[in-house]
Amino acid sequence: MKTMNILLVEDDEFAAEIITDYLEEVGFGVTTVFTATDGVARLNNEKYDLLILDINLPDFDGYEVLKNLRNRISIPIIMTSAFSDTKSKLLAFKYGAGDYMVKPLDLEELEARIWLQLGKNSEISTNKKEQLLQLKDGKFYFQGIPVELTTIEYDILNILFKHKNQTIRREDLVQSLSSISSNRSLDNHIKNIRKKLNDNGNKATLLKTEYGVGYRLVL
Repeated sequence: MKTMNILLVEDDEFAAEIITDYLEEVGFGVTTVFTATDGVARLNNEKYDLLILDINLPDFDGYEVLKNLRNRISIPIIMTSAFSDTKSKLLAFKYGAGDYMVKPLDLEELEARIWLQLGKNSEISTNKKEQLLQLKDGKFYFQGIPVELTTIEYDILNILFKHKNQTIRREDLVQSLSSISSNRSLDNHIKNIRKKLNDNGNKATLLKTEYGVGYRLVL
């Protein structure tokens, strides 16, 4: 499976480190530069799947980067800035940004917006689908590798798979599965499923917890 490569142009080294660490942990490749000049040079000489671009940069601003790239490089662009005013956002969209996020960034939201932008590219969308969960001949596969599940884990995952991208209430899952006696028992089984899918519980991207409600399988 192809790794999605992101170029991050961010002059705040501390913020850049936090963003990079998070995105790399969830599976992206990240290259970080701290000036507009270095960002443009990288884009002219290397291939990236997405650009995260700050407005306030030490040499020239992100709007100038967008104007420089316009009609030359067609990759999704997420603009970031401390500016929350409408004018700043409209300028970003005018010059070609696909999305705009106000700092400080919520990293889980950033990840979701990245996938939304990448999903607009059909080739990338196909690559993403290939990494996700598949059900073939009564067996689950993740990234093409069979997932060894207990009977109850299989039943839980099968319900979530049939209702993918929908939040299923914990109580409904418990009632549907006679071998589960409580919400706590369900939570333990979910935890085990995540381990087998290498889906980090605190930053799960596949089997998400909707706190106070239930679980959602994101495909």
